[in-house]
Amino acid sequence: MAVDDKVHGPAPFRLLRLILLLAAALAVAAAPALAQEQRKSRNLFEFLFGGPVRSEKPAKPAAKNTTRKKSVRTEPTEAAVAVVEKAGSARTVLVIGDFMAGGLAEGLTTVFAANPDIKVVEKARGSSGFVRDDVFNWPAEIRALIDAEKPAAVVVMLGANDRQQLRAGDVREQLLTDGWTKEYRTRTAAFAAAVAESKVPLVWVGLPAFKQKKMLSDMIAFNDLYRQAAEQSGGAFVDIWDGFVDENGAFVMTGPDINGQPVRLRGDDGINLSRAGKRKVAFYVEKPLFKALGIPGASGTVLPAIAALPDAVHGPQQPVDIDRTPPISLSDPNLDGGMELLGASFKSPADARTAAGLLAVEGGAPEPSRGRADDFVERPQQTDAVADTKVTTSAVAE
Repeated sequence: MAVDDKVHGPAPFRLLRLILLLAAALAVAAAPALAQEQRKSRNLFEFLFGGPVRSEKPAKPAAKNTTRKKSVRTEPTEAAVAVVEKAGSARTVLVIGDFMAGGLAEGLTTVFAANPDIKVVEKARGSSGFVRDDVFNWPAEIRALIDAEKPAAVVVMLGANDRQQLRAGDVREQLLTDGWTKEYRTRTAAFAAAVAESKVPLVWVGLPAFKQKKMLSDMIAFNDLYRQAAEQSGGAFVDIWDGFVDENGAFVMTGPDINGQPVRLRGDDGINLSRAGKRKVAFYVEKPLFKALGIPGASGTVLPAIAALPDAVHGPQQPVDIDRTPPISLSDPNLDGGMELLGASFKSPADARTAAGLLAVEGGAPEPSRGRADDFVERPQQTDAVADTKVTTSAVAE
């Protein structure tokens, strides 16, 4: 055996090794071209000896997410309320406060939209409060506003921005500490006293619940301070808290509107009011505000005069002639002597027996009314004399 055969093996094996090396070299050379084509696949046998090219099936597109989005009930679109032209002598309702008071003014404008004798004037400062008197000092500025607008009533809704430290002299007091509460009470009392000195009715509207739990508890404490300030100055405090919480006292985003229909009451931030929420706050304010303005009834329109009402209110009408037998009731007071007034002189026991007593003791029913369903009394038949009279009358007529 030759040396070459000993080293490299028989000739057929050398030939097979050469073919495999050549195939590997061709595969490396063809790799860039194959990468540019559409993805295809060949096995080694098909690559060496030819064969159909098998294209890989294109991957199926990812299935679309068919999960249906939850429908969010939005506030129904309502036509804007047309505001009638106000009379020159129309009285003014002055609404002051922060951004919450702006929503209240919008709701009150809807209330008095059809009343030409009442107009709503908004003088709210969105970022104001009692804490930051450097932004706007309400106790000092309210008198100038009243002198300028000459309102018939002042409505205030204020305090949503006051959850912050307060400067009392040279000291910064933390929220709702004893020092903070004392200074805050002084400022709210000064504001209410300034309105009272102007001889203008004051309607102080409390704050609603807010989404943040810490704000919710703080607003309860704020409302107690506002109630004290309003009542001490002779004003009216309007508590709207129950209108914006559930039966457990927890904050709600949706709730019944003034007609009892479920609507969205708050904005997404859990602070601002929706249109229905603004109208609901105004609904709470209506009654005390109408009382301050001297408006009777439960709406912004004055009720008609008594003279324009039906005659029924001026006195008892004449009894109506009913062409039927009225039914008898088992609870008729006449059966037990119920028509007797308290303290009346009683008759002797023998004569004091009532119809019910006679029925229960002796079994004797009272005389039924003639023609009633229980009237079984036999009546005498028509006499012959009466019949002869009718016959004679008929003969004369003929």
